[in-house]
Amino acid sequence: MLRAMSAEPIPSWFLHLDEEDRQFIKRLILASGSLKELAQGYGVSYPTIRLRLDRLIERVKTLDTAEADDAFQAKIRLLVASGDLSPKIARELLKLHADACDGGRHG
Repeated sequence: MLRAMSAEPIPSWFLHLDEEDRQFIKRLILASGSLKELAQGYGVSYPTIRLRLDRLIERVKTLDTAEADDAFQAKIRLLVASGDLSPKIARELLKLHADACDGGRHG
């Protein structure tokens, strides 16, 4: 008889991944972690899959640490991790945001 799995909550970083990333993770697991097999399944080169996995790793790291950040900071970090925003512009936006938040607290 199968025993029911514990009711551990799904990590928030996983919930914030888009469906495409979740499917990528599923296919990676079904390929037993073989990037070569995954590349063949997607019909792309190994370096392309490696780059996609590296970007996904950065998104997961960002999402995992973003829980302590406010929503704006988390979004900026995700945009950087996905390559949609340069780190330089992100730093400027985060500084402006921090200054605005400090101004609201002390003003």
